[in-house]
Amino acid sequence: MLEQEIKQQLKDWKKIIKRYQQPDSKRAWWQVVNTFGPFLALWVLMYFSLEWSYWITLGLGLVNGFLLARIFIIQHDCGHHSFLESKGWNDAIGNFCSFFSTIPYKYWSKIHNYHHGHSGQLEEEPREIGDVPFLTVEEYRNLSRWGRFKYRLFRTPVVLFIVTPIVYLSGPMRWPTIKVPVVRSAHVALFLNNLWIGLVYSGLIYLLGWEFLWVQVPIIIFFGTIAFWFFYVQHQHEETYKKWKDEWDYLVAAVSGSTYYKLPKVFNWLTGNIGFHHIHHLSSLIPNYNLPRCAKENPILQKYVTTVTFKESLACMFNKLWDEQQERMISFREYYRLERSGVFG
Repeated sequence: MLEQEIKQQLKDWKKIIKRYQQPDSKRAWWQVVNTFGPFLALWVLMYFSLEWSYWITLGLGLVNGFLLARIFIIQHDCGHHSFLESKGWNDAIGNFCSFFSTIPYKYWSKIHNYHHGHSGQLEEEPREIGDVPFLTVEEYRNLSRWGRFKYRLFRTPVVLFIVTPIVYLSGPMRWPTIKVPVVRSAHVALFLNNLWIGLVYSGLIYLLGWEFLWVQVPIIIFFGTIAFWFFYVQHQHEETYKKWKDEWDYLVAAVSGSTYYKLPKVFNWLTGNIGFHHIHHLSSLIPNYNLPRCAKENPILQKYVTTVTFKESLACMFNKLWDEQQERMISFREYYRLERSGVFG
């Protein structure tokens, strides 16, 4: 059985990854410079491009959306306290990044760390925290027509990757909706972060005019779409791993429940190497700048992971439901074919 083979072959995984967990201050600070520098330069260019053509502004905004994704990976690593050795510096940089991403640093970090400890569990609470919402075949079967329509609408690419990121950033990231104790402790931090973001943005609007929003908002929307797409591909690929808690295994969830998103080097750079998602889930203490070296020097970590190229990842858009019998994601077309054939009884 594949699960048992993974457990056997990777029984020493903690020893393998240990030496990659050490932060490198020189690499970390250089990443801050080579990320914020291009982002701010391009942001200024976008501001001046408003006088030329807004299409140029949007084109530049797409590139800056990727750079904002790289900024967010720095924030993300700081939340894991893996970017630098100092907790104080991690928190300072993470909070600073949040002014750009608009994602509250401490609150989101708590949610994300919870996700790492429960990724792939089918219970409602873990599933709804830190994952793109999905239903099992059985749950979809039990929905009314209206319920099925709403779910199908939600899982359309336009809603899932454009509308949902906007709603997520303007709703759940502004008001605390997660009630588990470990996240509840960061509710005050969420409100304070939102207050500071609001004050900073108000000040920039006062200084630069409403043009500030014409530049910043598209960047955030592009970033949101990029982030949701990556997260979706990394956890809802066809042969992902979804189990009820009593059968769930951390190691298998990391290796089988996450992908290796194999992209050209420039996109690995722009997205902070988050494509090595299986290794990140093995240990969130590995800084993003150490992930490629960890993968290269330890081929065993690449043996059992699902490797997905960009072209192959496009097929993930058709993954709509988790079939517990087949242990894979299936499309609506496949679901209705099975339903018509009487498989469900």
